[in-house]
Amino acid sequence: MISILCPCYNEEKALPIFIQRITETISKIPEEFEIVFVNDGSTDSTLDLLTSYSSKDSRVKVVDFSRNFGKEAALTAALDYASGDAVIPIDADLQDPPELIAEMIAKWHEGYDVVLARRADRSSDSWPKRFTAKMFYKVHNAISNPHIPENVGDFRLMDRAVIEALKQCRESYRYMKGLFAWAGFRTFTLDYARRPRTEGTTKFNGWRLWNDAINSITSFSIAPLTIWLYVGTLILSLAFMYLAFIFLRQLITAQTAPGYASIVCMILFFGGLNLIGIGLLGQYLGRTYIESKQRPVYIVRKVYGDTK
Repeated sequence: MISILCPCYNEEKALPIFIQRITETISKIPEEFEIVFVNDGSTDSTLDLLTSYSSKDSRVKVVDFSRNFGKEAALTAALDYASGDAVIPIDADLQDPPELIAEMIAKWHEGYDVVLARRADRSSDSWPKRFTAKMFYKVHNAISNPHIPENVGDFRLMDRAVIEALKQCRESYRYMKGLFAWAGFRTFTLDYARRPRTEGTTKFNGWRLWNDAINSITSFSIAPLTIWLYVGTLILSLAFMYLAFIFLRQLITAQTAPGYASIVCMILFFGGLNLIGIGLLGQYLGRTYIESKQRPVYIVRKVYGDTK
């Protein structure tokens, strides 16, 4: 059986079209399917639509959160509640084409544990989004391990063996694309053209994407701490060199430079540098603090259409 996983947050406009497309797609594939929706604390009629679909179709399972926990938690819950021999996460906005599912399953039958869907054409995205995404992958893969496949989102097929490996990772700060890459396994990549959203608006603004980038790097790399050590060493060396220069000039020329403006600039510069360093340390220390509480990743209010 194949499990289709779909995290949802305020997707009432997109769901009718998504259900129609998914149903049409899986009806042409001989495998047995289930569709696992996770309602991530939606404030519109998303839950009502999902429970209605679940009552009409026994293949539909709905996991309802007690509040909004975020997409990473919703995807984690979908993996936990999936019963399939393989799973395929997909968003309800249909930017990732369901028609690619048949090709993914074919590659899975050939023996691949993971089948990635890579966005070969992202012309539907704005230029700033494409540029920042490109820079993110370059920076992340330069300083983090494992590398994240470029232009690959959550849309992919994963074998049950991959899911069981991922279910062992229960950290609170979760970056699922990084965890998917961390798990490894035999992988094949399919290219496709990313499409515009069918309905609704994206839930990811620039600020949230920036925070996700910080989360991904600090989750899989301590390189920022190492880099900051070298930055501090370089600046300290330059400071000693400048101090030696001032001392020698004073001995040779007996001139005292006024330098009030330069002193203020240096104080502000190093003060800002120290605050950035403290903030960086705070990121890692805060993660340790949150993880030490061992709170659950999500809380489920109710499950509709559960077949377990």
